[in-house]
Amino acid sequence: MKKYIFILDALELMTKLMVGKRVEGVLFMDENTGRLTFKAYNRQPRVRKKDVLVKKLPWGWVRESLERIKVFGSFPKEMGTAGMMGLLEEHAHDAKHALIERELDLIEFC
Repeated sequence: MKKYIFILDALELMTKLMVGKRVEGVLFMDENTGRLTFKAYNRQPRVRKKDVLVKKLPWGWVRESLERIKVFGSFPKEMGTAGMMGLLEEHAHDAKHALIERELDLIEFC
């Protein structure tokens, strides 16, 4: 049994298919015409502003996104627990100073 499908925006759909892309959409019965219809989704790429590096630390980094300040630290296991705790304190201290420097730079620009 053959079924005919009415395609909305057929030219745009064919250009995507000719390039080799897949087209996602919805297949439905049109209420007005009663015909089987395919409507492609208009997918838009997500555009997100990249995080800005505030300061590179010896064991990680401090970055700023639109909503958050991010601090990352990765320490070697060979240091042992006591050494790692000391590095963690130093890392937090350096991250705090990086934030203070960032605030002072922002004040200077104003």
